Amino acid sequence: MSTWNQVYDPFNNAWLSTFAASIPVIALLGMIASGKVQAHIAAVLALIMALAVAIFIFTMPTDLALRVAVFGGVRGLFPIGWIILNVIFLYRLTVEKGWFSTLQQSVAGITEDRRLQLLLVAFAFGAFFEGAGGFGTPVAVTGAILIGLGFSPLAASGLSLIANTAPVAYGALGAPIQGLASVTGYDPYILGAMIGRQLPFFSLIVPFWLIAVFAGFRGMLAVWPPILVCGASFAVAQFAISNYINPWIVDIGASLISMGCLVLFLKFWQPAKVWTSPALRGHDPSIGYNSPKALGAGVPGEPPRAVSIKRTATSSEIIMAWVPWIVLSVILGFWGTKWFKDIVDPIFTWKYEVPGLHNVILKVPPVVDKPIAEKAVFAFTYMSYTGTGVLLAAIISGFIMRFSPQRLVMVYLETIWVLRYSLITIVAMLALGVLTGYSGIDATLGLAFAGTGILYPFFGTLLGWLGVALTGSDTASNVLFGNLQKITAEQLGLNGVLMASANSSGGVMGKMIDAQSIVVASTATGYFGQESKILRFVFWHSIILACLVGGLVMLQAYVPPFTHMVIPAPVVTGGH
Repeated sequence: MSTWNQVYDPFNNAWLSTFAASIPVIALLGMIASGKVQAHIAAVLALIMALAVAIFIFTMPTDLALRVAVFGGVRGLFPIGWIILNVIFLYRLTVEKGWFSTLQQSVAGITEDRRLQLLLVAFAFGAFFEGAGGFGTPVAVTGAILIGLGFSPLAASGLSLIANTAPVAYGALGAPIQGLASVTGYDPYILGAMIGRQLPFFSLIVPFWLIAVFAGFRGMLAVWPPILVCGASFAVAQFAISNYINPWIVDIGASLISMGCLVLFLKFWQPAKVWTSPALRGHDPSIGYNSPKALGAGVPGEPPRAVSIKRTATSSEIIMAWVPWIVLSVILGFWGTKWFKDIVDPIFTWKYEVPGLHNVILKVPPVVDKPIAEKAVFAFTYMSYTGTGVLLAAIISGFIMRFSPQRLVMVYLETIWVLRYSLITIVAMLALGVLTGYSGIDATLGLAFAGTGILYPFFGTLLGWLGVALTGSDTASNVLFGNLQKITAEQLGLNGVLMASANSSGGVMGKMIDAQSIVVASTATGYFGQESKILRFVFWHSIILACLVGGLVMLQAYVPPFTHMVIPAPVVTGGH
């Protein structure tokens, strides 16, 4: 079978080729930001544009482009769509039985202050789900919880996205680091340790940033002690675990330590004035938006079923309200572990090499040091998918809540109907992201960043940000640009470990603006159709934080004593 070499400069002009490569991304973000095009339609239109650019400009054969798009769409459903579907299914079950309202009371029992609830749920609790599941799970869970606690849809959506940044590099039990190690040849423990010398700065900053965005600078200063406790405990644990234990359990360990420290601190300290407003300080266009209707239990299109909220839940009721989420946490705690995968994957896996696509496309220099065939294998590891663990937790919780099997099936079908547009959007987004990778479009954008010379530590970090914004995944961005970062760093006399790690650290700040994450947030909070407002809300926060990461990497590259934090790049032998 004949192969096709990726083309990175179809116009023989770097500026024109880079502009052409950016058309689908600019179009997608522009349509979503405008608010005039629904997300699922914008995603499909952007995919069509990407197909046209790949075929007519980057000379990708039409049959290859179409196969890649279908391949990417399926990868959108599994595992990402599968996670979202089952998380929302679990959420709807707890709403229908009234357990979610009791959980709301229990969180309010720890603190009624909205700022502190954000720290506990969006940052600390969300980091646990990032570590255990990743791939949209934390935003789906925390967004649903925050909307249930009474936060406005935009606050619940946007703040969940901002909070889900610093933990991302270690998400899904270190999947991004494993992906980075696989393409660079560096030891994942070294990469994890280096990232652990970058992100703790931002694990400390992000909680302050989060509360300042929600309550304003003065509102943040009024609760600075618990913010410091939450952020500092997470940052110290993140550094210690990544540098002295392993990169796989960083998020789970740091999040549990952070939650424990914060809850313990709040037993002795409460703010002088409780912040009760559920809205963003200043203008909040989502106030009054009927968000629970989209996700609340019941038949879509009908008003949500009335759920009586007891004024004071008993201790046993509070414990039971947490049971579904404890079940979910326990299951996800081991679902993604290597030993579990090693047990189930050999039995419950269907691997399909896409005919006419597998090993047909060649990635060539200067993106790699020698031609490498792109694999196209859909590994349907259906048992070890995070979403399967979530579904199991939902079913177990459903029986604990005394749902009949018939009602469980009906709620599941209702959930599929509610999420139909979200699932279409996710499929189209992933098809677009995978297509840009296989066609070489993303490599063209990457090469543009690589030509920045002495400023490369800064712009290389932004390349990681761009990769996550394009693909929706820090893992995918690391696989996409990790080796390019290493090659460029070596050519410029920079430390390869530093720049490979910067790709992942910078990438975490792109997580909040990738269209896939925005759709997950809008779906979880019932704010679907308002993705433009979410994107406009988080966009500048994403860019500013990414630039701050880039600034830190510049210091680590050139300025003592920051340079002493950098782990020397080992001599790598063999292939990648």
